[in-house]
Amino acid sequence: MLKEIPRTPPATPLLDQVASPEQLRELSAEQLPSLAEELRAFLLYSVGQTGGHFGAGLGVVELTLALHYIFNTPDDRIVWDVGHQTYPHKILTKRRELMNSMRFGGGLAGFPKRSESVYDTFGVGHSSTSISAAMGMAVANQQTGNKRQCIAVIGDGAMTGGMAFEALAHAGHARPNLLVILNDNQMSIGHNRGGLATYFAKIWASKFYISMREGSKKILEKVPPAWEIAKRTEEHMKGMVAPGTLFEELGFNYIGPLDGHDLPTLLQTLENIKELEGPRIVHIRTMKGKGFAPAENDPVGYHAINKIDPKPAPVSQVTAPAPPRKPKYQAVFGRWLCDTAALDDRLVAVTPAMCEGSGMVEFAELYPDRFHDVAIAEQHAVTFAAGLACDGLKPVVAIYSTFLQRGYDQLIHDVALQNLDVTFGIDRAGLVGEDGPTHAGSFDLTFLRCIPNMVIAAPSDENECRQLLSTAYQYPGPAAVRYPRGTGTGARIIKEMQSLPVGQSVERRAGQGVAILSFGVLLEAALDAAEKLDATVIDMRWVKPIDTVRIRELAGSHELLVTLEDNAIAGGAGAAVNEYLQEQNLLLPVLNLGLPDIYVDHAKREAQLSSIGLDSPGIVAAIQKRRALMNAGKAILGVPSAMASVIPD
Repeated sequence: MLKEIPRTPPATPLLDQVASPEQLRELSAEQLPSLAEELRAFLLYSVGQTGGHFGAGLGVVELTLALHYIFNTPDDRIVWDVGHQTYPHKILTKRRELMNSMRFGGGLAGFPKRSESVYDTFGVGHSSTSISAAMGMAVANQQTGNKRQCIAVIGDGAMTGGMAFEALAHAGHARPNLLVILNDNQMSIGHNRGGLATYFAKIWASKFYISMREGSKKILEKVPPAWEIAKRTEEHMKGMVAPGTLFEELGFNYIGPLDGHDLPTLLQTLENIKELEGPRIVHIRTMKGKGFAPAENDPVGYHAINKIDPKPAPVSQVTAPAPPRKPKYQAVFGRWLCDTAALDDRLVAVTPAMCEGSGMVEFAELYPDRFHDVAIAEQHAVTFAAGLACDGLKPVVAIYSTFLQRGYDQLIHDVALQNLDVTFGIDRAGLVGEDGPTHAGSFDLTFLRCIPNMVIAAPSDENECRQLLSTAYQYPGPAAVRYPRGTGTGARIIKEMQSLPVGQSVERRAGQGVAILSFGVLLEAALDAAEKLDATVIDMRWVKPIDTVRIRELAGSHELLVTLEDNAIAGGAGAAVNEYLQEQNLLLPVLNLGLPDIYVDHAKREAQLSSIGLDSPGIVAAIQKRRALMNAGKAILGVPSAMASVIPD
């Protein structure tokens, strides 16, 4: 077992022969355990070079090998859920030489991506989608007469999502030729009952049992009472030793649980079960971080890692102490949550399986009775919070922006429509860097702003985040505070919590000609650009209600308004400014800067912002271009400079 991440490429003589699943299938089954060890070692090395997810990938090495060995990929479809575990899949599917580009701009994506490889049959990033997608493929094959296999690989965590159960229920009814692999690495579906369970699992997957079962079915179905007795007897036998009764009742043929690291058993089971038709489920047990001791001992902490420096500096060369670390926004939220809970025993925190990511570990330890992790069930999280608010508690929902999209209907109908006092801490707002568009919070200002009764804050730094969270919490209705992934500017955080005026902005720099209205964390870039342009900069703070007094004042004193946000331009904060100016018949040029109408690909966040002109040079260039167009328009029309403010954008 490896105890540290290799800093040099490991020896992989078998893996060197396998550049594709076709070459994998040329090996003997006896060679696969050795190949699994080499694949683990290379996975550790490659992730050490790039950073990224690897704990889940270590746990599915044997499963990945078995699937590509038994099934005729890419013709047979493998649909991975979430995608954290697909690095071994990428290594085996003609992308090994590109693994050092993982999550870098222009390199491999950290998740399955259809445009990247024919082996990536479905693009993912959010959980609980695999069964629905694979079932869609299975039904399409059924309709077109194609006999290919469709396999969904879903973890026990993702199985907690309601969408997964909706798909299971539909599959049990429609009965397509679908295989579901339930990868259980958290012991949350049921407890392994030891050798007896494995013994029966092997029997149920054997060719003899399958042929006997199918033959008996044909005979006994002609005598309904006898078939019903035989069927119930089989279900009760399985129910005594395995947690599969639920799946059987949904219409699936259940096999398991099996040891997911036992390659011979996996190979035999998959070979046998692929001959069956209809919905089938194979339940396997795996260990997250398998083969790497630190990850086995701390699967949460080693879910993902940062890039490992291949050549650490000698101690003698390290002379200056490292600068103090800036707190991450999730830590700012977590500290605020604990501090507020100490003052108000009505506070209850809710999260859909994002305790660590949202900075809630300390709160969960201090206030276990007031902490609710509802698993991967965003819709339930929102409506559950609405119920808490109905009976006098003050729920705070910590949720990633991209995941709040899944609870949108509940946000509208169950919270906002009833004007309930629920506070939303929206993490990972805006671009998120290497995780790419599946995890980017590109749309929250757009989809929140149109909801009646909502108030929405966009803090520009860590201290403002703390104070606006306090303000939102004190607001007697639905309120959202959105903040980005990672660290901020290093602003001094004031411990005393204040309630800032709702809907009121603050001037950060006085200038002339151009006024930049900054919504959120792009304020630093706005200030830097303003120094070059001698522009006014306003920290807007609030997206709803918007500071209309400030906008009217600026419209009368500046020739160009520029809105800046880390959100889609379409329908975002800038659109709110446009709407107010139009409503008041205030005609002057407006330049909206934000996320364009594209999905911004994965890269460092700084590179992403630069690529779409949301860094300081990009802001300056965009403003200069607009002013040049304005001047050209005035020259063509012969409009005196005093009339510039009435030229529409």
